[in-house]
Amino acid sequence: MSVYEERFPPEYWFSCYSYMETAVKGAAQPITENKRAVYYDVETQKTEKEVGGWDHADLMLISVAVTYSEDDGFRNWTEKEVPALMAYLTEFDLIISFNGDNFDSKVLSHYGDISEIQKKSFDVAQYLSQRLKHRIRLDSVAMATLGTGKSGDGLQAIQWFRQGRIQELLEYCRQDVQVLRDIVEFGKENGYIMYNDFQNNPLKLNVDW
Repeated sequence: MSVYEERFPPEYWFSCYSYMETAVKGAAQPITENKRAVYYDVETQKTEKEVGGWDHADLMLISVAVTYSEDDGFRNWTEKEVPALMAYLTEFDLIISFNGDNFDSKVLSHYGDISEIQKKSFDVAQYLSQRLKHRIRLDSVAMATLGTGKSGDGLQAIQWFRQGRIQELLEYCRQDVQVLRDIVEFGKENGYIMYNDFQNNPLKLNVDW
C-alpha cells in the first residue's frame, strides 16, 4: 500500500514546506495548547476534472461538511449553511484539518473570505508532510495509529451526493473528522503518531502538537 495521497497533486503539498518548517521550529509550546479547537472536513459536488483542475477547487462546491468541537460535538452542514459554517469556524482559536489549507479552505473560498480561516489553521497534512518530506494519506496514519481507516473516498462521496444518499455522505465525512480528531488526541497524549511506510510497515513519528 502506498502512503501517497493520490487525491491531491504534488504542488498542493510541497508548497507548504518552507512555511511549516518555520512554524514547527519556532514553536515555543505545543500547537494545540490552551487553544479552543474545531475540526472540519468538507465534501464536494464535483470532481477536479469537471472544474478544469485543482487550481479551480473553489468551483467544486460544497455538498456537506462536518465539524467537531468539545463545546458542540459533531455538527452537520449543508451547502446553504456554508456562510454560517465559515463564521462558526472563525469563532475558535485553532481550525484543524487534513489538507484544509490546500483543499477544503479553497473550496470554501467560493462562498466568502477565507483569510481568517487560513490565519487560524492547523493543517495536519502539511505538518506531517514537512516532517516526512513526502505526502501521506490520512488512512495510512489512521490505520497505523488507531487501527481503523476511512470508509470510502472522495469520488465515492460525490456519487453519494448525486444519488441523494446524504446520510451516508454525512457519515463518511463525520468519520474523517473523527479519525483526524483521534489522531491529534493520540499525538497530544503520547507525543508521537504512527504511519505506514512504503512497504506497509508501521513507523513512529514524534509530534509536538
